[in-house]
Amino acid sequence: MTASALTSGIVLLHLLGVFAAMHAVMHTRTPQGAIGWALGLILLPYLTLLPYLYLGSSRFLGYRTTYPATPPRTLPATPDAPIEPGCARFAAIGALQGRAFRSGHRLRLLIDGDAAFDAMLAAMAAARHCLLVQFFIIHDDTLGRRLQQILLERAAAGVRVCVLFDGIGSHALPQRYVDTLRAGGVAIHPFATHRWRNRLQLNFRNHRKIVVVDGACAFVGGLNIGDEYLGLKSPLAPWRDTQLELQGPAVGDLQQLFAQDWQWITGAPPPLLPTPAADGHASALIVASGPADPQETGSLFFTAAINAARQRVWLSTPYFVPDHAVRAALQLAVLRGVDVRVLIPSRPDHHTVFLASTLHAHHAVRAGIRVFRYQPGFLHQKVMLIDRDTAAIGSMNLDSRSFRLNFEVAALAVDPGFAADVAAMLTADFSQARAVDECDYRDAPYLRRVAMHVARLFDPLL
Repeated sequence: MTASALTSGIVLLHLLGVFAAMHAVMHTRTPQGAIGWALGLILLPYLTLLPYLYLGSSRFLGYRTTYPATPPRTLPATPDAPIEPGCARFAAIGALQGRAFRSGHRLRLLIDGDAAFDAMLAAMAAARHCLLVQFFIIHDDTLGRRLQQILLERAAAGVRVCVLFDGIGSHALPQRYVDTLRAGGVAIHPFATHRWRNRLQLNFRNHRKIVVVDGACAFVGGLNIGDEYLGLKSPLAPWRDTQLELQGPAVGDLQQLFAQDWQWITGAPPPLLPTPAADGHASALIVASGPADPQETGSLFFTAAINAARQRVWLSTPYFVPDHAVRAALQLAVLRGVDVRVLIPSRPDHHTVFLASTLHAHHAVRAGIRVFRYQPGFLHQKVMLIDRDTAAIGSMNLDSRSFRLNFEVAALAVDPGFAADVAAMLTADFSQARAVDECDYRDAPYLRRVAMHVARLFDPLL
């Protein structure tokens, strides 16, 4: 390569870097992110241009506009099941979702993999008309093959089976697994977030876990399909997680949410069935968030829920990387005299996130927030308990990825009985946890503390 050609190439890269920096300044969500990208693209375009193509977009384009979802038919709740009065303080969350709390739900708390998978697989095996299944991760292992066999059996019995998995989260899923299901009559597709205008964007992921059986019963929570979620793989075993089974009107909302994802990929709606009334009394709201939202729904959801608390806020999350709004809400709750506790793992599954979480935990403790590390194994549950009547269970972590980059879902339930069950579960978890104190950071080796601060620089991507 001649010197002139090399010079021309460098000049071209810097020009492209300037144009990309202008795009970053215009479209990056935060001033800090805009400054970081702009400086990198202008000064070091040969190192930052390619990452910016894959990681720089702040919005997922085209979703819910190209293929508007067909709303599922739902039947009204029974008139003798009024909305819980406690729902009123979460009106902002309902307005954010464009839907109101509805009553008449039967809820069942499923603790850990054995109980959750026994219930989910049994419900799937009993499907008679339609089965909608969505997971972030599906592995071709013992549990994955159990799921595969049930799906094939239901499809052979004439049940319409639709399956979504995330193309990045399930990158290790062999094609033969998918081909076997398709050959057996199962409609299965990866959720490819990088298609069309998002073609280069690998940073957006569909992290939802949804199962809907015959339009009448649904499951949401933190569990994916893999043997590790049954606690069968070290070094993270035993695996601590939580799932929720719902019956009632919110099942129809989960159908609609699945339909939106399905139509984005296939261009056609999945089969949608009427949702029958249940014999429960809990009030519930399905909370969906994602990078296609005009607002930062995930962060606003946690902020609004925490701000509504008057007695307690107990949070369980595998990744504790709160943004400024959620961190401020937790600090204000402490100042109001609210019992604020956060439960996080003591073992890392992603070292960069773990380092950043450790630093955030230190700052939280200094602000009066009580933080605990779960000791027996890896903690993966995503649970929020507000006061004595409200609990949320779903796929949302307390990090920027769940707030802004992932498609997520949670069920927010207002019911004193169900909240008491969640409180008992979390009380048992806290009894097996160690309190974090300021010495955990101060006594860490200097280079480890430096690593924590470096990891925190990547908060927007964690």
